[in-house]
Amino acid sequence: MIRWGTSGRRGRALGVGLVATLVLAMLAGCGVTRADDEDASNRRLRMMIPNSPGGGYDLTGRAGVRAMEENELTGRFEVTNVIGAGGTVAMQRLMNERGADDLLMTMGLGVVGSVFTNGSDATVDKATPIAQLVSEPEGILVPKDSPFRTVQDFVDAWKKDPGSVTIGGGSSPGGPDHLFPMQLADELGIDAKDVNYITYDGGGPLTTALLGSKIEVGMSGLGEFEGQIEDGSLRVLAVSGEEPLETVDAPTLKEEGIDFSFINWRGVLAPPGISEETRAEYIELLTAMHETPEWQEALERNGWIDDFATGDDFGTFLEEQNDRVASTLEELGLA
Repeated sequence: MIRWGTSGRRGRALGVGLVATLVLAMLAGCGVTRADDEDASNRRLRMMIPNSPGGGYDLTGRAGVRAMEENELTGRFEVTNVIGAGGTVAMQRLMNERGADDLLMTMGLGVVGSVFTNGSDATVDKATPIAQLVSEPEGILVPKDSPFRTVQDFVDAWKKDPGSVTIGGGSSPGGPDHLFPMQLADELGIDAKDVNYITYDGGGPLTTALLGSKIEVGMSGLGEFEGQIEDGSLRVLAVSGEEPLETVDAPTLKEEGIDFSFINWRGVLAPPGISEETRAEYIELLTAMHETPEWQEALERNGWIDDFATGDDFGTFLEEQNDRVASTLEELGLA
């Protein structure tokens, strides 16, 4: 059994109502601001998203922005999708804005891996950790008319001729959608070098490829395909978590007799070199966001696991993930 990128359900020691009351009162009293006389609800911030619209980082970032804006925790956000090299371009831009006190960026396991496979020095351990938000299992997706009616149908065809089954993912090599099929192949006795994997830049392009029959199987987080799953144009053969998802009628791999699990995660970074005051303000802001009804609804709607952790706890987790991904990719000859 393999579990990847999971940290457990951390950071929820206090009741939702109490935390929301305390944090919102703290924000109202001192303000998430650069000056004591500046109204937090008027402060404008930027949110950078390291993939295309419709991807997991995009859904997570925009859900958080909506919760903060609608509850007037801060002013309006400028949201920018920075596309390129699986998040490496965005990470380099974050590094270039050292000390900027108005910038946040969503990221996750995919960005950690992409930085290494692209040979970049903009590794996540050099940024400022703010908060881990969610974790999420991957799903195995096929078009509605696929001959693969069950996950065992897919596994049988894949093991018989690995190269004949085209698999797509919404992340570049080193990202979760790439690591998932590679590690699943290893579990099934398939040489990872024989996996026919095609990279797409996020959930939107991956959806198009699946619906257009350009690939046979997609592997990705399922929150990005809610509409297509609901209308039946895409089917989910199995999910990669330890438990089934309430939002999807599909078994886990373990329920199908495959002793394997895989979990992705996403969080928020700030540029390096920001002040401790700014870091504390960001943590307060995202803690308040985490307790809003809008964010809790987003967790339920997207099937995300609430995996909230902030500051040093998230920083320690990032360092562990950074080292683990680097080691794995080196073994695969990708870093």
